[in-house]
Amino acid sequence: MSIYATISDGIKDAMRAKDRDRLAALRDIKSKLMLEAAKDGSSGDDIPDATAMGILSKLHKQRIETAELYEGQNRSDLADEERAQAAVIADFLPRALSTEEIEAKVDAIIAATGASSMADMGKVMGQASAAMAGQADGKVISGIVRARLS
Repeated sequence: MSIYATISDGIKDAMRAKDRDRLAALRDIKSKLMLEAAKDGSSGDDIPDATAMGILSKLHKQRIETAELYEGQNRSDLADEERAQAAVIADFLPRALSTEEIEAKVDAIIAATGASSMADMGKVMGQASAAMAGQADGKVISGIVRARLS
């Protein structure tokens, strides 16, 4: 079952359970997936799971950052709402990789591509980002790649 179909089923379940936070988060995810699908002129069912994972990861990160911003403004009510939605999104994301696991994958990609200098960073980052989509933050991957190639 695709991520899009899972989200659609989750919306129905949240409506039945009258779970407002979960429903709001799932509707937001579905709207972002449909927008992405509309770029290609296809339906939401056709969106690749890798693309959906990237969108989910981005939404999760946005929710966490917004919650931190609200906390800084002493708006704990809004921060709690953002964290609740981030938790719903996290249910659909794969387990985050540890730093050691990211380093091992980056080392394998560098060995496979034969990269040896910073000139090869784009090639390594493209493969690493695709391989670890939704499992690792791009900034962390970039830092490790940069350290390995310099």
